[in-house]
Amino acid sequence: MILETVCVGQMQVNCYILAARDNSGAVIIDPGDDARKIKRILEKHKLNPAFIINTHGHYDHIGADDEFGVPVYVHAKDSPLLKNPELNLSSFFLSAYSVKERIIELEDKKTVEFGELQLEVIHTPGHTPGGICLLMKKPENKILFTGDTLFYRGIGRADFRGADEASLIKSIKERLLTLADDTVIYPGHGPSSTIGDERRKNPFLNE
Repeated sequence: MILETVCVGQMQVNCYILAARDNSGAVIIDPGDDARKIKRILEKHKLNPAFIINTHGHYDHIGADDEFGVPVYVHAKDSPLLKNPELNLSSFFLSAYSVKERIIELEDKKTVEFGELQLEVIHTPGHTPGGICLLMKKPENKILFTGDTLFYRGIGRADFRGADEASLIKSIKERLLTLADDTVIYPGHGPSSTIGDERRKNPFLNE
C-alpha cells in the first residue's frame, strides 16, 4: 500500500495520498493547496487520481479540490461549505473559493471503496457540523485519518461559525477513543500519534 503525506499551504495541512500500489488509482484526502506538490507524488508512483475526500469543508483543506478533475466526497452537513466562501472561510484569505467539481455527499458509517482500498466514514461533528474521520478497513486496519477533529496532543478549533467544543470532545470520546490503542492517527495538521497516546496524554481529553 502507498500512503504519502504532503504538507500543503500556509496552514501546513497534511494532504494524504492513498493507493494500493504503483501504477494504479489514488484517493486524495484534503488537497488544500499546492496542487503541483501533490501531482509530483502522483507522478512518482504513476498514480491516477480517482476521487478526493474532504474531512471537512474549511478552505485550507479544500483549496485545490478543483485541480484534479475528479469528484469530491464530503459529509452532507459540510457540503454547503464547499460552495460558500464565507462558510469555508476562504473569504478571510482574500480569495473567495467555491468548489466546481461534482460533490458526492457522505453519511456516517458509509464505506468508501476503491479497488483494494476501503475507508469507513466516522461522523465527528464539533470543528464543523460535517467533520469526519476515515478509518481504514482494507488493505490495512488501525489507520485513522482524523482531519481537524483530533491532533497530536490537541483537538480542532471550536471558535468558528458552526463549531462547538462540547460536541467535538463528545465526538472524540465516543467515536474515536473506543478504537484500539494501537490505531495510528494521521491528523489534518502536525505529527501522527496513536489513539492510546491521545487517550492518556492529550490535555484536552483529560480535563
